[in-house]
Amino acid sequence: MDGRSASQGNTGRRGGLGLSRTALKLTGFAAGLGAVFAAALALGGAFGPLHDSDASAAGHGAADSGDAPMDGMDGGGHGGVDGVRGLAVSAGGLTLELADRVAAVGRTAPLRFRIVGDDGATVREFDLEHTKRMHLIVVRRDLSGFQHLHPEMAADGTWSVPLRLAAPGTYRVFADFSHDGTPETLATDLQVDGPVSSLPLPPPATVATVDGLRVELAASATAGAATDLSFAVTRDGRPVALADYLGAKGHLVALREGDLAFLHVHPDEDRLRFMAAFPSAGRYRLFLQFKAAGRVHTVAFTQEVS
Repeated sequence: MDGRSASQGNTGRRGGLGLSRTALKLTGFAAGLGAVFAAALALGGAFGPLHDSDASAAGHGAADSGDAPMDGMDGGGHGGVDGVRGLAVSAGGLTLELADRVAAVGRTAPLRFRIVGDDGATVREFDLEHTKRMHLIVVRRDLSGFQHLHPEMAADGTWSVPLRLAAPGTYRVFADFSHDGTPETLATDLQVDGPVSSLPLPPPATVATVDGLRVELAASATAGAATDLSFAVTRDGRPVALADYLGAKGHLVALREGDLAFLHVHPDEDRLRFMAAFPSAGRYRLFLQFKAAGRVHTVAFTQEVS
């Protein structure tokens, strides 16, 4: 090789090294951006969607931002600790479809929905769970206005139940049921237009009153550990006899502040006692229902989880 050829060869090698170093820098920069983007997504997902008065006025036309799986949950909705559910509109090959995503404030009207499979067909077969084939939970995103309803299914698979929502805002609708032996909780948002005044979550307390009854909670909750939630009902200092409600002495719904993750709790058939596992530290709202003197009573507690 002559001097010119050698010079060209050295220049080519230097150029190749320069390009390689540049490519490596670009690759490292892209990887860094990817890591930052992934971390941002994880951090944002941990808090769930936020809704203000502007969003409530216009948000019903947008996609349901609260339907994405979170907190390590797989598409089946059974990830997390002890079956955290209710963060997705679709899970286990099933989807919750509301007939109408907007409701009028202060007016009683039927809420209609259906459960559809991946093939688009309406599901009509449901297991009996807590004496019912479908439990519908409706609560505003500030965890006020809680309702536990039991809709009826028509021959075409459409569920329907009368619903009245007293205040504007975004409400979370949970369809809680079992299909082919697998418990599922699917959820989506329902919008009630109007000026929204969000309520702060009440502070944690161990005593609440409802309909002249005193309800006391005994619990010490730690994230990720099994927690015993025991309740005692008294009137004028004397224990109140409880009738069975939904196959047990009571029914409990636990929702996490922020994303409204739905916790699966296990009732004791003989006592007003439940076992739960809280997936993360923070505040949860416990909605307890029990039956006494022929009437179902609902009382709520805020539980701080360390």
